[in-house]
Amino acid sequence: MMDTLVILPTYNEAENIDKLIPKLLKQEVDILFIDDASKDNTAQLIKQWMNKSNRINLIERPTKLGLGTAYITGFKWALNRDYQYIFEMDADLSHDPKDIPKFIKKLEEGYDLVIGSRYTRGTISVVGWDFKRLLLSKFANYYAKTILGLRFLTDLTSGYRCYLRAVLESIELDSIKSNGYAFQIEMVYRAYKKGFKITEIPIIFYERNSGSSKMDKKIVKEAALIVWKLRFGK
Repeated sequence: MMDTLVILPTYNEAENIDKLIPKLLKQEVDILFIDDASKDNTAQLIKQWMNKSNRINLIERPTKLGLGTAYITGFKWALNRDYQYIFEMDADLSHDPKDIPKFIKKLEEGYDLVIGSRYTRGTISVVGWDFKRLLLSKFANYYAKTILGLRFLTDLTSGYRCYLRAVLESIELDSIKSNGYAFQIEMVYRAYKKGFKITEIPIIFYERNSGSSKMDKKIVKEAALIVWKLRFGK
């Protein structure tokens, strides 16, 4: 077993699986998919790959339960084993597995949570977004980091990140109720309040070419509200 686990929630990602898994297997990681009853054969494709490599794992859930609960399920699975570095990554090819060693290098330097940022050093490293989507993301990050006192970070909503095991052990995972962007914000804030060292590395984000987008108005609204709940300890 590797000491690094990459957790990937999936819902209708069949078109991406055969492209993604070979890239992940080139890295020194184990892989855990959390599939929410995809209707496009995603789980079946993953199982075919499991026959080729014992580094691939799959948890199937009975219905679409959301990004946040998928990661919580994955975190608990990792903590029940001996993984030291635990990644979040999208399964839609928007995150490049080649960046994995850069995250681990930062953790080895003494950081506890490393976030892959699209906005470090004043840049915008996003491929394929229109202006409206980019503006929404930039505003969401500015809004969240200002209210929560996290101005040293640029991308609280990034879904590409790596936690040191101790971070996840310290957070009461069953108390996390948010999903989507809100989940990412809440996890960063809880790690920060626990006193863990957080940093960012630059990544390039590629908008999905296929599969089902998980963005909707409900996710945006939840993210807008969660920062105030966190700020006032609710």
